Amino acid sequence: MKGNRPGLTTYILPMAALLLAGLFLLRPELSPGHKGLAADALAFFSVMLLAAAAFCTVSHADVVAARLGQPFGTLLLTLSVTVIEVSVIASMMLNKDNNPTLARESVLSVLMIVNTGIVGLCLLLGSLKHREQTIQQQGVSGYLSVMIALGVMLLILPSETREGASGAFSTVQLLYMSFIALSLYAAFLYMQTVRHREHFGSQPEGHAEAPPATAPFLVALAMLLVSLVAVVALSRHVASAFEDFLGQFALEDPDAVTGALVALLLLLPEGISAVRAAARNHLQHSLNIALGSALATIALTIPAMAVISVLIGRPMVLGLDNEDRTLLLLTFVLSILSFGTGKTNALNGAVHLIVFCVYVLLLFLP
Repeated sequence: MKGNRPGLTTYILPMAALLLAGLFLLRPELSPGHKGLAADALAFFSVMLLAAAAFCTVSHADVVAARLGQPFGTLLLTLSVTVIEVSVIASMMLNKDNNPTLARESVLSVLMIVNTGIVGLCLLLGSLKHREQTIQQQGVSGYLSVMIALGVMLLILPSETREGASGAFSTVQLLYMSFIALSLYAAFLYMQTVRHREHFGSQPEGHAEAPPATAPFLVALAMLLVSLVAVVALSRHVASAFEDFLGQFALEDPDAVTGALVALLLLLPEGISAVRAAARNHLQHSLNIALGSALATIALTIPAMAVISVLIGRPMVLGLDNEDRTLLLLTFVLSILSFGTGKTNALNGAVHLIVFCVYVLLLFLP
């Protein structure tokens, strides 16, 4: 992309992804998860095309964000990807047998991948290029305070209540906590976009870029929607194929691996955009993208899945296992320490990435 102009491939690839999704709709026997050489070849091609469509989403989202300004631009991408995540988890939840822990594992995966993997890469690469980087402590503290509160209440508390011996809220508790999560996120959005907007939109002097003209902005907005629809349409097939593929292996916790793969797939656009911003020394913008995606996931995905769970009568287990609970609390403490001074360096990024490596190990060897 030159300046604010995405390349030609960013228009072609999402269209190709939509056409492939249409082919799967018309010819279900060719979709991933079915037997046959053609289905296997198209499954591999669909994964590659899905990744390409995610890259295209980043390019168009950058143009939209440049026109809308911060934090509205990153907020748009964050909410869009959250919608994708809910649709994919719901489709997998309804696929074959019930997966009561899938929503929990997907949300946990997003929190761990973002707060250790993506944030670690942003801090490490940004610091290696620019030595120390500065952030707005008030803005980052806002993200962390809401994320930590929701993480404890929605992923740890369910196992501690009288109703939660199995790690699940009762129906009343689930709906009430979902309302609390939405209310808290709404309060955060008000602070982010209205009352304390300045805490989330700063960047170093000399890095301001001219916003794109109206025509490129409208085209980018349309293509952003097309790219997101393409990712939604293909990810449903790819996610189901992941689940079927992993079922062939003797995994101790297949839902955890499936949730991690789905989260990694859906976080690709935001992850790329966040790392790019950190490399350009726009660390606050980078954290807005990364932490915003994690916060939106826990605040919106769990309430949405809670409503679906109640409507279809399938239970949803939210309480984390012991090793996951320990890692999540460690990640929260580490995030507080890393951003506590308002400056970050390469050591902060390295520690986050080491915790991420431990998380990956425990996915396969819990």
